[in-house]
Amino acid sequence: MAQAMRPDPGHSLFATDGKPHPLQDTLVGVTLVLGVLSFVTAQFDNLHLLSSWSGLIGILTGAYGQFILLILGLGASAFGFYLGMAHGGLFGGVIS
Repeated sequence: MAQAMRPDPGHSLFATDGKPHPLQDTLVGVTLVLGVLSFVTAQFDNLHLLSSWSGLIGILTGAYGQFILLILGLGASAFGFYLGMAHGGLFGGVIS
């Protein structure tokens, strides 16, 4: 029964293999920052350019990474992107 108490590192949410993962860590950081930026700026009508562009880039980095922690940033980026598009879009008012 001692093996029942041992954690299974193969099904952990975090990389517990003891090796560095700089690409995944960078993607997590960039996607989460873009997601928060897009989510916060989506609350303001006049920041739709920043919201939609940061959301779009966050969606792309999140989709590229497909790492378990990127899902939060991907969702926040998508939310900010969609609200930014609803408030005027990527070029709203800049290009006539």
